[in-house]
Amino acid sequence: MKAWGGRFAEAPDQLAADFGRSIEVDSELAEDDLTGSMAHVRGLARAGLLTTEERDALLAGLEDLLVEVRAGSIAWDPALEDVHLNLEMALAARIGPVAGKLHTGRSRNDQVATDLRLWLRRRVGELDACLVAFETALVRLARRHATAVMPGHTHIQPAQPVLFAHHLLAYVEMAERDRGRFADALRRADVSPLGSGALAGAGFPLDRETTAADLGFAGVTRNSLDAVGDRDFVVETLAAAALSMVHLSRLAEEIVWWSNPRFGFLRPSDAFSTGSSMMPNKRNPDPAELIRGRTAGVIGAVTGALTLLKGIPASYQRDLQEDKPALFAALRTLEASLRVMTGLLDGLRVDEGHMAAAAGEGYSTATALADVLVERGVPFRAAHGIVGTLVGAAETAGVTLDQVPDGAVTTTLEASDDPVARGLATDTAIGDVLRAAATVDGAIARFDVVGGTAPSRVAAELRAAEERLGLV
Repeated sequence: MKAWGGRFAEAPDQLAADFGRSIEVDSELAEDDLTGSMAHVRGLARAGLLTTEERDALLAGLEDLLVEVRAGSIAWDPALEDVHLNLEMALAARIGPVAGKLHTGRSRNDQVATDLRLWLRRRVGELDACLVAFETALVRLARRHATAVMPGHTHIQPAQPVLFAHHLLAYVEMAERDRGRFADALRRADVSPLGSGALAGAGFPLDRETTAADLGFAGVTRNSLDAVGDRDFVVETLAAAALSMVHLSRLAEEIVWWSNPRFGFLRPSDAFSTGSSMMPNKRNPDPAELIRGRTAGVIGAVTGALTLLKGIPASYQRDLQEDKPALFAALRTLEASLRVMTGLLDGLRVDEGHMAAAAGEGYSTATALADVLVERGVPFRAAHGIVGTLVGAAETAGVTLDQVPDGAVTTTLEASDDPVARGLATDTAIGDVLRAAATVDGAIARFDVVGGTAPSRVAAELRAAEERLGLV
């Protein structure tokens, strides 16, 4: 007989029973289900609904089950549908009829809503540790190559030179925001639904606030209908996970490109590379590619959760059983991806010479020349035009901007519509000044603002990240 089967004369159709079964998925909630049940038992005793002996028997039985769950030795019975009924029946087998009092004042609706929040609290803590490890790997790599320069890109074209450490610290910023989003989602999940019953509340004078505090929640839900049907916290967590995966995917994309010999910026270790079954020469950054690919599934989980919720009226509906498969899978994917990316970063070999050679390609220091002219009174738009002309001249001559001769500089300034620029044409030192600014080191040194790529600024940010992560 099912725990809910008293009003039915027929046994469930086996196909329908199999279709509705969730134990294969929600067994992951077993530890949290038992934690919630123990708090509920203490609450029932406080309300006078259990004797001291009954309370102690229930708690002892639940604690024994918790040991089995943590040891992985409990056997799940598919006929009992879900983790809640499996554990209740296992409890009854151990302590007898008193186990029937466990579900007093409680529904599987508020039970699973509580379990899921407890589970999420544990999982978000584990994910936060993985994000910290990922940040640590980025910071350590940045420290190993603190002065290396590389090309910065927009539109996948050379834009301006930057420090490699500056680029890596951009992903540290993203990871810190990811940590904040998970913490924010957890803050809104940090209320206990236990005592909301099936939808209308418990029919006994349970002290919900004390039970919530017993479970470590900050408070209780304020509406029983919303409490059993709310899965906003699932969507928020999935959204945080999806955005974190997007950040990993962006880094993975760069690693894929940069490990191509045409770039030659870096090389993943053998342990984080694969070969080809056909081509003996191949060295593939497969872990990075798989992170990039699996991001799609986590993004899909957010869409799936929103679609699941959009047609559900207030209160609990059985559709909500489907919130867990995507949530569990998405967070497993994120955790695995963070761990793999962390290992990949730790083993990267960086070719600073290749990066430095590429840093000045595409006349990437041109903006620094314009800035020098602006400092001497030339309006930026006029300076932009002057430097654009110099870039064209250098391109025609096949030289870099720090090789443009004085004659080309003087001619270009004299041809400007701006009187200040024309006046600079008579300055015999202007060619040397512009050529100095046109070097990669000269250009990078100019970006001396908070958040800029000037060496002193990057060194300060790197030090701050190390201190935040406890690396110094």
